[in-house]
Amino acid sequence: MQILRVAWALAGAAVGCLVVVWVHSHFLEEGQLAAGTCEIVTLDRDSSQPRRTIARQTARCACKRGQIAGTMRARPACVDARIVRTRQWCDMMPCLEDEGCDLLVNRSGWTCTQPGGRVKTTTAL
Repeated sequence: MQILRVAWALAGAAVGCLVVVWVHSHFLEEGQLAAGTCEIVTLDRDSSQPRRTIARQTARCACKRGQIAGTMRARPACVDARIVRTRQWCDMMPCLEDEGCDLLVNRSGWTCTQPGGRVKTTTAL
């Protein structure tokens, strides 16, 4: 009797796994992102000027309702749309943990200042 219960439990678990795989394959086609996630599509670096590197990256995001593509901890992420509308960039925590965030004077972006004094400036398009 105990073996029969274990067999039914294993069969139920296997069917459950197959259903999950089937749903995933039918609703998330190849190349689609899960809701609330982002991926970097392109990353270009220009180091032609001394002591300065210009980096441009393009991200693709599948954000949930009320969210928009942004930056969190120096990675692309879905953030609250209010942050972008009000241009309060530091509210999305775009810098790494040990860096300080400051808004640019014209609110077109932000700077991340590392403890050693190195500054990374990011402007939003």
